[in-house]
Amino acid sequence: MQQDTEAPLRKRTHNLAHDLVAKLSQSILLGQLKPGQKLPSEGAIVREHGVSRTVVREAISKLQASGLVETRHGIGTFVLEQTGEPGLRLNVDTAAGVRAILELRLGLEAQAAALAAQRRSERQLQQMREALDDYQQLLSSNDSCVEADRRFHLLIAEATDNTCFVEIMQHLGSAMIPRTRVNLAERGQADLGRLAQFANLEHEAIFNAIKRQDPDAARAAMWLHLTNSRDRFGAGG
Repeated sequence: MQQDTEAPLRKRTHNLAHDLVAKLSQSILLGQLKPGQKLPSEGAIVREHGVSRTVVREAISKLQASGLVETRHGIGTFVLEQTGEPGLRLNVDTAAGVRAILELRLGLEAQAAALAAQRRSERQLQQMREALDDYQQLLSSNDSCVEADRRFHLLIAEATDNTCFVEIMQHLGSAMIPRTRVNLAERGQADLGRLAQFANLEHEAIFNAIKRQDPDAARAAMWLHLTNSRDRFGAGG
């Protein structure tokens, strides 16, 4: 009888650890916890997330195994720089490379948007809104919108409640929003500010579909956004 009691307990501990890993890894991948930053103490994580020390230790162990953090004995646990998989080589220094990345993102992010519409939380929706507000503010002041753009797309991946989407998007790294890395000759007549204005309108359509919890509309809006981005860049603006 005791074995029957212990099995559900182990399963619950494992599930809580899995949830904590997802939360911490998303904070790392979204840049909320930055490379070199020390994680809160074990006790602080216990208090913040309402879990046991056993759960925290299991979660930290999994984060170490995935290469997201390292523990320095007697000092603490620190976030590691994410450089992507050694075998992942993406050419985003040419217009053709940008178009290829956008084609890759079409299938991935269209599905992510649909899942996000079904599974997003109110908090995640608010974070998306904040990312778009930052994007619009930067656009109006003629500053780079790249980081806000990247954050919006990562938040959609997070809202899928599937860490695989977040991890794949993170592996894309700077290749996710690669347009500024293309040299002027390859870029042709493309006006990056004008492209950002178009993208801003398309982001709003994606956001509104996710807000309405309409997966078909979210999928279509993301598909249209990435297709337009590819076509606009390919046409030189």
